[in-house]
Amino acid sequence: MTKENVNKTEDGVSLFARSTEFLDNDPLEEIFALNLGDFLTEHLISDDLAAKIKKHDSADKAESLKKQLRELISIYSINNTLSVLGFTNKEDYIIYNSIAKTIVQMIDAKACHIFLASEFAKGMEQGESNLVLVGSSVSADEVLNLDNPALISIPMHYGSENTGMIMIEPVEGKKISEEFIKLINVTARLFAISMLLLKLTNETSKALDDEEITSHELQHYRAELTALIGDLGSEQQNFVEMLAKAVDAKSEYHNNHSQNVANLTKDICIYLGLNEKTKDLIYYAGLLQNIGKITIPEELFNKKGKLSQEDWDKLQNHPNIGVSLLMSINFLSEVIPYIHYHKERWDGKGEPEGLSGYSIPFGSRIIAIADAYCALREDRPYRKALSKNEALNIIREESGIKWDPALVDALGIILAD
Repeated sequence: MTKENVNKTEDGVSLFARSTEFLDNDPLEEIFALNLGDFLTEHLISDDLAAKIKKHDSADKAESLKKQLRELISIYSINNTLSVLGFTNKEDYIIYNSIAKTIVQMIDAKACHIFLASEFAKGMEQGESNLVLVGSSVSADEVLNLDNPALISIPMHYGSENTGMIMIEPVEGKKISEEFIKLINVTARLFAISMLLLKLTNETSKALDDEEITSHELQHYRAELTALIGDLGSEQQNFVEMLAKAVDAKSEYHNNHSQNVANLTKDICIYLGLNEKTKDLIYYAGLLQNIGKITIPEELFNKKGKLSQEDWDKLQNHPNIGVSLLMSINFLSEVIPYIHYHKERWDGKGEPEGLSGYSIPFGSRIIAIADAYCALREDRPYRKALSKNEALNIIREESGIKWDPALVDALGIILAD
């Protein structure tokens, strides 16, 4: 192996250098950098010298690994994944009833039942089955017929690990769409990864109290945690994207609207030079800006006739429904303000708080203009889609009234490219 090959990865970046793409204060990036240092130390020096070095630094290395693991546990604890885990008594599990009812609302099913594997259902009565019913959208006196051939069973699994099951009872004669089945699948997988992460963080915490634990064992825990955390991040993104598709599937007129809005917000963020984290949060908020609509019955969502006062109340309150749903998913909590205020106007005559100008969160202003432009470019029951220039001219006419003037200018430049 040449010196050049030792010092560089395949893309030419030095193994000893910190990447400029590393996010500030991201322990995962630091851990991978440290892993490279361990690899080089262990493979490029003699066995005798390695033994002498390890004799002096093994204690320091173990302490360093323990510190890294404690940081990971604190960051990716139960409070930073899904807040529906780690219950120890029967009363705590009532939250699963709410989740089951939300799923029923989202997919227009007859009922939803959530089961956990017995090892994850602590505090619940254990029967002969390995699965324990922990939540349902229906009352306890409504018997679940497990022999019903229409039941859709979706396992909560990750790799070879199974943590439970989500069971759906469709409305008789009504097929559940593919978008909604995919959403439940990714929800089930997200639950599974979150529960296994909780299990692994608990095991790691106990291991850290063992004074005899070796550096090799600590490295194993570190590798397991970082792999699981990486997969959790991927599934969180999948969840957001599938949730947005399910929202769009609720309306025949809004196909791909959420994705179009999110894509345009990303283009605006890139043009403005925003950092990666802010860009991702605004992108997610763009995907989910109509999330409240997912809990509104489909027949109301597409109703063409005159709406009743009750109908209007449901529609007017849908942003609050969406915020409530988002608040139950901790990893999305940072996008809530962007969504909550995206109906505000630059002149202060918007909703819900009547904020104006720069008091409106920047992400909300970006989503608002992207949402408006994409809506103008789509067919609606009362008009055909407008051309790019027609839509942009309408946006420009409302600059400084509805929209941030600087963002109107940015939109014009982006669309001109």
